[in-house]
Amino acid sequence: MIRSELVTRLAAQNPHLYEKDCEAVVSAVLARIEDALVAGDRVEIRGFGAFSTKDIRARQGRNPRTGESVLVAEKKAVQFRPGKGMRQRLKAMTPDALPASRRVG
Repeated sequence: MIRSELVTRLAAQNPHLYEKDCEAVVSAVLARIEDALVAGDRVEIRGFGAFSTKDIRARQGRNPRTGESVLVAEKKAVQFRPGKGMRQRLKAMTPDALPASRRVG
């Protein structure tokens, strides 16, 4: 699902709201999550999961085109850990419950 699909689904489920209002809500929530992560905070949404940042240490890499060694700088990455409710829902899914386009094998 992409952002515009989320907005459209929210508007469809809440016919008393305009789509532009749903867009504003989605943007505000995502911006607040982003601001918290940039500040180094952890964001937890009970039943859904928790977002946090993780430090990736500097390392020696290789340029795939030339084979030359390069130093890859230290950086931060966003990490997501699903909540208990989401883990249980995903665990309950069987391969038969998945749409044919998502099945492996």
